[in-house]
Amino acid sequence: MPTVLEALKNRSSKRAYTDKKIPKDILEKILTAAGMTPSGANMQPWVTYAVTNEATLAKVGNAIIEKMNAGFTNDQDVQYYPVKWTNPYKKRRIVTGAGLYKLMEVDRKDDETRLQMWKDNFRWFGASTVIFVFTAKANIEGAAGAYIDCGAYMQSIMLAAQEFGIDSCPQGSTTEFGRVVAKELEVPENLALLYSVVLGYADENAKINTYQPEKVKLEESVTFID
Repeated sequence: MPTVLEALKNRSSKRAYTDKKIPKDILEKILTAAGMTPSGANMQPWVTYAVTNEATLAKVGNAIIEKMNAGFTNDQDVQYYPVKWTNPYKKRRIVTGAGLYKLMEVDRKDDETRLQMWKDNFRWFGASTVIFVFTAKANIEGAAGAYIDCGAYMQSIMLAAQEFGIDSCPQGSTTEFGRVVAKELEVPENLALLYSVVLGYADENAKINTYQPEKVKLEESVTFID
């Protein structure tokens, strides 16, 4: 059983999974633990759909891919990524993507393979469980607190999963097609998708799962005032 520090250090986003299913009682324990995440005024703004039904996951994923094939780049309620990328964040994004494609021996001009790799997000990387996290649209109208609280909730899910040997991958990619997800899951119209998290048992033989993007050094992101 990893300590919290070990879970933080050793967890990485996995992009290939076995078809082994997470036992329902374990999934409930993970989400119960995540539900203890602190939030402003204890508002607990997350509204969670834990989907393990294979047909439902396929329906959601196929609907997103069909939207992409029709030429849409998004169909969203929430703008996940910056509208204007600036450094050092732009550079980190480029380096991370380039490193992944280099590992997988995908040429930077091979747009078709890159597109297929992007679509793998919506095939859930072969995992059998996806957690979709929504919040009430009213919570994020002119306010950012719910984003912060739900982000902490996402981290709690991934760390709790580590205790049970379960891997994860947070997905901002689904946020870009949040309205499609909401429609296919038939969620109430007052909810907006914030993100999804893939949970499952990583394929230990998959090359892509060896990718570890570099993190910045402490002094690059932290200012100590003693």
